[in-house]
Amino acid sequence: MSPRLSLAYLAFILLCLLAASSAPTPLYPLYQQAWGFSPAMLTLIFGIYALSLLLALLTVGKLSDHLGRRPVIAVALVLEGLAMGLFLQAQNVAWLIAARVLQGFATGMATSALGAAMVDRDKTQGPLLNSVAPLLGMAAGALGCSVLVVYGPWPLRLVYALMAVLFVVQLALLPWLSESVSRAPGALASLVPALQVPQQARAALWQVLPVDIACWALGGFFLSLAPSLVSAATGLASHLLPGALVATLTVAGALAIYRLRQHNPAWVLRFGTLMLAFGVVLLLLAVHTGQAALFFVATLIAGVGFGSSFSGAVRSVIPLAHAHERAALMSAFYVLSYLAFCVPALLAGLLVKRFGLVVTSDGYATLLLVLCMLSALAMWRASDSARSNA
Repeated sequence: MSPRLSLAYLAFILLCLLAASSAPTPLYPLYQQAWGFSPAMLTLIFGIYALSLLLALLTVGKLSDHLGRRPVIAVALVLEGLAMGLFLQAQNVAWLIAARVLQGFATGMATSALGAAMVDRDKTQGPLLNSVAPLLGMAAGALGCSVLVVYGPWPLRLVYALMAVLFVVQLALLPWLSESVSRAPGALASLVPALQVPQQARAALWQVLPVDIACWALGGFFLSLAPSLVSAATGLASHLLPGALVATLTVAGALAIYRLRQHNPAWVLRFGTLMLAFGVVLLLLAVHTGQAALFFVATLIAGVGFGSSFSGAVRSVIPLAHAHERAALMSAFYVLSYLAFCVPALLAGLLVKRFGLVVTSDGYATLLLVLCMLSALAMWRASDSARSNA
């Protein structure tokens, strides 16, 4: 494959993996109706995926720095295909949990290898695609599945069958992808769980961490409890609602990343932090007024903040690593991001039972606003320090 075609192919795999990860979101209400589980169980099913993904990032996330990108991507695609098979055969909650565990591990295994492979090929377009592809993937999976539920046959099966076919095709094309790094010793040692952040990237990572946590925690909320919250607050109960909400958030994020790709990463990060905070405030207002239109406006603004802050974070940190450090840094970055993705949502699912959706959402939003303020403070200090040293 040519370098340009290789980038497109790698980005498409990443997009499909994230599409598969968000596809169950519109199906959760149907699973709840069929099997009668609670909101806490719903967030467990969601969270177990992210925890399994974290396990993969901590263990095999660095493996492609030693074995090469292609072997790791190949194994991940096989595991993802098997996960689609489990979803297709699911008969109860236990099947869903098993499928999400396997899916999470496959996605975590592939994420750092794919991200590093894209940066290997292009240090400018690689980080951009690393930011855009996951958001477009989550939008495509959630909205596409919602449409299939409303208009297609076999609502609990069709999306997984289509995704399985895509993963088989991608695996068949993999031999035409050129390897971008040579083999290096230390493969077994790399399996020991550890976060490896190169010395030259540590200060930048600490600076972007609060807002990165905030944007991924918001994403976790939207893929788990937000559809239930909107239905409770507005009375809407359409099967298209979960997918439309996730798509609004993630497409707005992807568009923001693309439109701001030429801007300085530090500026993009500041802009994203501001928009994320503004969107969260509007979401709180929407919850307490019950206005469906305001929910989508708030989600749109929060999505712009999500995408731009995530893009600013990736562009500020990942290019600082050398070639054989890149997958390890991608792995560490995604570990921290996915911890933010699942842990707050899991805690929220437990708190809903005691305090209700609205009170829990108020606390969740307050936490996000505090993180945005911490990030703004860190950026202000870094800027002030840079001026002092100039």
